[in-house]
Amino acid sequence: MGNFKINVSDAPFFILTGFPGTEAMEPWLSFPLLLLYAIAIVGNILILLIVKEEPSLHQPMYYFLSLLSVNDLGVSFSTLPTVLAALCFQARVIAFNVCLAQMFFIHLFSWTESGILLAMSFDRYVAICNPLHYAAVLTNARIVAMGLCTVLRSFALILVFPLLLHRLPFCHPRNILSHAYCLHVDMIKLACTDVSLNSHYGLSIVLFTFGLDSALILLSYVLIFRSVLAIASPGERLKTLNTCVSHVLAVLIFYVPMVSVSIVHRFGAGLPHAVHTLMSLIYLFVPPMLNPIIYSIKTKEIQRRLLKMLFRVRS
Repeated sequence: MGNFKINVSDAPFFILTGFPGTEAMEPWLSFPLLLLYAIAIVGNILILLIVKEEPSLHQPMYYFLSLLSVNDLGVSFSTLPTVLAALCFQARVIAFNVCLAQMFFIHLFSWTESGILLAMSFDRYVAICNPLHYAAVLTNARIVAMGLCTVLRSFALILVFPLLLHRLPFCHPRNILSHAYCLHVDMIKLACTDVSLNSHYGLSIVLFTFGLDSALILLSYVLIFRSVLAIASPGERLKTLNTCVSHVLAVLIFYVPMVSVSIVHRFGAGLPHAVHTLMSLIYLFVPPMLNPIIYSIKTKEIQRRLLKMLFRVRS
């Protein structure tokens, strides 16, 4: 039998995977996922509407929260079409270019979220460590510039992924992905050539973005805690730290699953496929769902406006 080599131009298709071994139950398993999507989409849209309508929330902290909500909507809508198609309608075949586009947007929004969380930590640092200059430092123009820089950084770094993937040949008769959506690390595993360039570049930008951002976030909180400890009143210390709780939780629910997914992908080759699937689902689904819930619980202004909206709908 001759060499069987398929290039993307000859067979531009991949096959999505749901929950292996539970194919008969997948339509039922899709309901919890769709519920998570609904909570994430409705929750983040409500946050955007509340920040827009509530004048007291027209502050830098909540502008950054709005950016986070827009980004979380992007994460949800990036994965929704293929998850819905694969699990609910058993439509598992995806064209290479469509897969490439989905992979690009999933990673773009993930990288952007890291940058937004860094910008939010800077907001908390200025508010607590330099409150007298807060309004002068975080002007509307600077907030827009920080948001644009975060998106452009992610765009420039992720743009290389499709270019590197286009040069790879795929040799398998069936290019079966590990999930119901396309990820870079998943796609390069199916190539039949050396992928060290793709792998090294992926690792380097992970260190450059997630590694650098998390280190700067940690540094900002070290400086914040040092400033808080200088406050004489224990009550004032607690009140000041309470303004950071929502952001700390948002950082944890983003970075902990992300680090866990990276560890599982690189060192968990012997683990059951269900573990890989579960970790990826937590990484992509949990932050967009929990972020609006956390900020709604911890922010009284959002709570009040949300209750007003609910009572208005009922009446």
